[in-house]
Amino acid sequence: MTVIRVLPPELINQIAAGEVIERPSSVVKELVENSLDAGASRIEVDIEAGGARLIRVRDDGDGIHVDELPLAVASHATSKIGSFDDLEHVASMGFRGEALASVSSVSRFALTSRTRGQDAAFRIEVDSGKLQAARPAQHPQGTSVEVRDLFYNVPARRKFMRAERTEFAHIDDLLKSLALARGSVEFRLSHNGKPVRVWKAARNEQAELQRVAEVLGEEFPAQSLRIDHAMAGLHLSGWVGLPTASRAQADSQYFYVNGRLVRDRIVAHAVRQAYADVLFHGRHAAFVLYLELDPAGVDVNVHPAKHEVRFREQRLVHDFLFRTLHEALAQTRAGLSTLPTTELVSASHESYAVPSSASSSASAWPDQLSQSRLSLGVRDAPLAGYAALLGGSPESSGAQVPMPATEEGETPPLGFAIAQLKSIFVLAENAHGLVLVDMHAAHERITYEKLKSGRACSNLRSQMLLVPLSIAVSAKEAAAAEEHAEALADWGLEMSRSGPATIVVRRIPALLEGADVGQLSRDVLSELAQHGSSRRLQELENELLSTMACHGSVRAGRRLTIPEMNALLREMEVTERSGQCNHGRPTWIQLSVAELDKLFMRGR
Repeated sequence: MTVIRVLPPELINQIAAGEVIERPSSVVKELVENSLDAGASRIEVDIEAGGARLIRVRDDGDGIHVDELPLAVASHATSKIGSFDDLEHVASMGFRGEALASVSSVSRFALTSRTRGQDAAFRIEVDSGKLQAARPAQHPQGTSVEVRDLFYNVPARRKFMRAERTEFAHIDDLLKSLALARGSVEFRLSHNGKPVRVWKAARNEQAELQRVAEVLGEEFPAQSLRIDHAMAGLHLSGWVGLPTASRAQADSQYFYVNGRLVRDRIVAHAVRQAYADVLFHGRHAAFVLYLELDPAGVDVNVHPAKHEVRFREQRLVHDFLFRTLHEALAQTRAGLSTLPTTELVSASHESYAVPSSASSSASAWPDQLSQSRLSLGVRDAPLAGYAALLGGSPESSGAQVPMPATEEGETPPLGFAIAQLKSIFVLAENAHGLVLVDMHAAHERITYEKLKSGRACSNLRSQMLLVPLSIAVSAKEAAAAEEHAEALADWGLEMSRSGPATIVVRRIPALLEGADVGQLSRDVLSELAQHGSSRRLQELENELLSTMACHGSVRAGRRLTIPEMNALLREMEVTERSGQCNHGRPTWIQLSVAELDKLFMRGR
């Protein structure tokens, strides 16, 4: 029989390293997070051979006292928590007390540090798990950690390392995410002796946005919305990209919980739902978001590498994220998304950056046009109702509605129509230059939003099934049906639990007559069981309304009069999400005078 025995400390640390240290970037993450916890305002990262030969992290933080240097590389030794209550309220980046012990067990390791009160710095070295005595060294206040020949004593792990360029790319991406997390800290990155990145400390919001631009691209600030919203002990801030700034991959998504970059399915689901109505299929949103909440409300002790968290109030967090982003994106009306400057506009607890027009009248237009009566034509020209655009006659369209009064020289965001191109595009002139509008896509969004508003204002009708349908589901889904029965009934879906893993559906929303009731019920319950909430019913209804809007909108090939074109532009300016059609395609583009000059090489 095999004998049970206690493993030697070196082997224990190497096993722990297998969980925490996946590649050189994992080492950089642990070391930089230690520097942040030490209160560093400047962090330098020097890399050689993609991290295989050398990883050096220097900071100007609090430092480590000479007497505590041996403890710094000991297993489960940390200054960040000391009790179970501390573990329930983790506010630091690190807390496990494993990182340095794990790293030093798979490398040639050295740590040099000096605290504020010490006259000199001290250095310790660890080789193959053997700690040498501390000796004096030259070093300013702060700490330097050198990790040489990573995995030299674990050949099986070393052969899994990728090419130098690949490993350094992972380190570069990691530093970008950390730089976004701590705008007040200066970061420097070099590779093989050559400077690669320098992020100066940001002293104000504009400087923070500049750092965001350095990571996500110079065009991101002009194509993003500022978020700042607090409710129920949760605070969400940062920037979300407009639908037009979407990407083919989810490589520009940074979400931080109390300063920690995380990947969380609750967050991903909420963001995906918020963008569902405006994002083209197969595209991914870009964003940098910071969620702050009581440390007791989030469990960070979920994954050894601390990439994942678990929210104690998952449904609250999900709904807060969804509603905040959903309402912010609803403000992306056509004419307000690609203008040159941004300003913060606050409403109750919210603050969104709304681009402002160069025209002094631009800020007045949304207010003027937000009334229930919409403009239907050019200035000072009373015109027929909007039904004329849909094919009705002016005589039968009802009361004539004039355009809002304007001062001499004022121009609305989308300007005034000047022509129609190929019976597809509307051409208009505004304060910045030329506006091109896809008239079908734009009117499709307008019609869709009106249908949604009409549905929201009326009682939701449901329809009794002729024969109640029994459906086999998982026990977890059956429990979700029982728990959320009242909420489901509000949406017109009446179901009850009839067994450990069985439900009975008796009523469905009338709007979804003919739908696959079994699949619909399973989809809804699956989301409820996983996320604590579901918008599947609303999404299905929206899909139907979107189809109705598509068929009910003005078609390409239809000739419009100038008043009808202006009516479309005015409707776009007051309709939520009118920058994209129902399928996420853009409804309009702006060509500035400078861009037009460039096309014709004017001024050269």
